[in-house]
Amino acid sequence: MTGLEHETLCLIWFLLLGVLLAGYAMLDGFDLGVGMLHPIARDDHERRIFMNSIGPLWDGNEVWLVTFGGAMFAAFPNVYASVFSAFYIPFMLLLFALILRAVSMEFRSKRPGRLWRRSWDTAFFLGSSLAALLFGVAVGNAMIGIPLDPAHNYTGNVIDMLTPYPLLVGLMTLSLFAMHGSIFLYLKTDGQLHARMHKWMWGTFFVFLLMYALTTVVTLLTLPNATANLRDLWWGWIIVILNVLAIANIPRAIHLKRPFYAFVSSCCTIAAFVFLFGVAIFPNLLVNAADASNSLTIYNDASSLKTLEIMLIIALLGMPCVLAYTTAIYWVFRGKTQLGEHSY
Repeated sequence: MTGLEHETLCLIWFLLLGVLLAGYAMLDGFDLGVGMLHPIARDDHERRIFMNSIGPLWDGNEVWLVTFGGAMFAAFPNVYASVFSAFYIPFMLLLFALILRAVSMEFRSKRPGRLWRRSWDTAFFLGSSLAALLFGVAVGNAMIGIPLDPAHNYTGNVIDMLTPYPLLVGLMTLSLFAMHGSIFLYLKTDGQLHARMHKWMWGTFFVFLLMYALTTVVTLLTLPNATANLRDLWWGWIIVILNVLAIANIPRAIHLKRPFYAFVSSCCTIAAFVFLFGVAIFPNLLVNAADASNSLTIYNDASSLKTLEIMLIIALLGMPCVLAYTTAIYWVFRGKTQLGEHSY
């Protein structure tokens, strides 16, 4: 149908999954960060500003996550099955966290009571923080691998996933999204809140920088295979350099009070992290910690040639629509956040 070989299509779908994951992390990352920073708002007006800054955007951002899951299910079905069998409880917690933060945004301003609003404020913060932490822990476990039996069923338990390295990656993800969210809030606010967010950008950046440095050192010392592919893929080092430059440009842009450039640099940092994560595990999709030779790769778990071809055609038709919708929403709701009659 497309004339492409099966191995080529496997690689294309691996890259497309990376694009979807990066898109979700960049877009939903800042609204998770806004939720994590919600407690620093000083009064009800500021809390509403926080929520309304992401109000028109958050649900569209999560479409990228849904699309990522659907693409994995269709392109690499056994990975999807094994991941859900292994991470079933964490995924249910993630679903609960995402629902909790969505419900809190919808319900918070329905009643004026102080206890009512504070309860939903807490739910908004906890849901956002838990979701970010779980995403990071999942990435950490994907890096070190999880134990699978010969049929690729998970043989551990939830506690086995909470080892130091995944938790470290989870904490780094929290710091990354908090920084990303603070930069977004600086873009969307004005007045005294705008001035305070400038200070919070610096604070969240230095926390992220510390966690990034610590995670990098631990990864290099304990996971030598994480950089194995970079020895063969010389062009991967270009992304490493660009990643470092993107991180370095964030404080420069903050100092120059150019938040848009800081936000773009933060997005590039996240995209680079996703790319380097893909390079680290390639060609594996799910590393078997019990038997590395029995890991699920993009080649031994891919769907049939015809399935991948049909999916690629659908993706080529659908992705422009998703990008157009995302661009239109961000353009319509550009500028500073203003509270109105229909605000959260």
